[in-house]
Amino acid sequence: MKIASISENIKIEKRISVTPEIAKKYISLGFEVSLSENYGNHLGIEDKEYKDLGVSISKDEKEIISNADIIIQLGLFDDDKSSLLSENQTYIGVLNPYENKDKLDNLVKKNINIFSLELLPRITRAQSMDILSSQANLAGYKAVVESFANFEKAIPMMMTAAGTIPAAKVLVVGAGVAGLQAIATAKRMGAIVFATDVRMSSKEQVESLGGKFLTVSGAENLETDGGYAKEASEDFKMKQEELLSETLKKIDIVICTALIPGKKAPVVIKEDMINNMNPGSIIYDLAAIQGGNTAHTKVDEIVEKNGVKIMGESNILNKLPTSASNLYAKNVFNFVSNLYDKENKKINISLEDEIIDKTLIK
Repeated sequence: MKIASISENIKIEKRISVTPEIAKKYISLGFEVSLSENYGNHLGIEDKEYKDLGVSISKDEKEIISNADIIIQLGLFDDDKSSLLSENQTYIGVLNPYENKDKLDNLVKKNINIFSLELLPRITRAQSMDILSSQANLAGYKAVVESFANFEKAIPMMMTAAGTIPAAKVLVVGAGVAGLQAIATAKRMGAIVFATDVRMSSKEQVESLGGKFLTVSGAENLETDGGYAKEASEDFKMKQEELLSETLKKIDIVICTALIPGKKAPVVIKEDMINNMNPGSIIYDLAAIQGGNTAHTKVDEIVEKNGVKIMGESNILNKLPTSASNLYAKNVFNFVSNLYDKENKKINISLEDEIIDKTLIK
């Protein structure tokens, strides 16, 4: 069977889906691997490195797509390339099925097997394939590093002969994978860290990393069976606002990570809260691409309000493309291995397998 990937638009997406290490693993499984010319050049991976492993490199992207049994990408092809896909091909990526519903439905009608990996179930067997966790982990780390780089004071407490510099205070909104990594990173760098989340199960995790969990009075546990956050009631939102308003008066840096799958990101930090923050404070909004957790977040812009900088990027992982590619490629390889019938050398789409059933676009 032939597995293929072509270059992404590197102005938008610098990650790649097949690293040399993973190409070698596909070949050892019996796959033929085809990639487009200069596939990993921007990450310092020359075509020769792939060729030496037995990978086929071609200038002709149309031919690569047409001949492939399985195509692996980060996102969905544009309309021109999607039109090249044909019956019984398998397409795997992070396809944003909520926004791309119509396009994906059209591909399903052409009998193309479409798998969107952000739909993976939160089960033990799927952990090695969990692209949301691996990528969010890096995003949480990088958000802290970017925030600290823009903060014009020292982060750890420093005791000097001239006086003491207090430690920076960081608030992490949303203690999922990205939030927990943000807490761990900020704590390692010497900050005092607070965190809040609508899921009460997060409290123990936050505290185990040395953060202080801010609990809303009479809090309800807003967690889905799949482990994601669900939308809060109006009463909870009001209590959370009161708690945040008071907390933000003493916070230097805020990392926002609150997302609800398939919906616009909740606006957690309102304009009046920002007005109460100290000038020079930083808000890094990881939810920017889904509308943002603040009243003023703009994608790929630094917005300044009353001396507070609000940052948010369309793809923070473009600042860590090598690490992110290594993890993504391994996640996808594990997914393909589960999908591949090694004895008969074919794709086995068994809907009795929860991993396949949940990720297949029907």
